Amino acid sequence: VQLVESGGGLVQAGGSLRLSCSASGFIFDEYAIAWFRLAPGKEREGVSAWHSIDGSTYYADSVKGRFTISTDSAKSTVYLQMNNLEPEDTAIYYCAADIRAIHSSFPRRSESDYDYWGQGTQVTVSS
Repeated sequence: VQLVESGGGLVQAGGSLRLSCSASGFIFDEYAIAWFRLAPGKEREGVSAWHSIDGSTYYADSVKGRFTISTDSAKSTVYLQMNNLEPEDTAIYYCAADIRAIHSSFPRRSESDYDYWGQGTQVTVSS
């Protein structure tokens, strides 16, 4: 399994970015994909997640209403549309896969629950 993020960059406050997480080697029927972020001096934070069974989604309070997670199954890609970005959103964003995810426990928020990680993509929001 390989996850590759792209789409990060530098944007002014109020702007938008769309991150992509391209997955390969996936053969699982039930799993979750999540976006985490790591900001300087802070712990890694789960910001959004998607479950394969029914497309259930999760958003952290800090991004609710501004970020949207979506998928393109034909491209095996998960997107994170980020609108109205704030300087506090500056971080390295990672996608991660939880291949042991069951719907009743979605979303699992601990980093240790996620089996595969991408390399990360930097998002910088200037004020």
